[in-house]
Amino acid sequence: MENRPDQDTARLGRQAAIVIACAGLLSIFAPQLTRALGAPARVEMLFYLISLAAFIWSLVVTWKLWQKTRDK
Repeated sequence: MENRPDQDTARLGRQAAIVIACAGLLSIFAPQLTRALGAPARVEMLFYLISLAAFIWSLVVTWKLWQKTRDK
């Protein structure tokens, strides 16, 4: 039987990995999305800002996970 903190750490790690992957895909496909939607260029910038926020969030979560597991 696994420890509950280990499961929480693994869950947060998987969640951060998924957010990093989705943010990367959003930043890569932002120009194609805006062209497909027929949206102005500022919508593309909004996509870039969303992906930047996701990268920053995942950096903070990864830093906290590293700090938590470093003491073990």
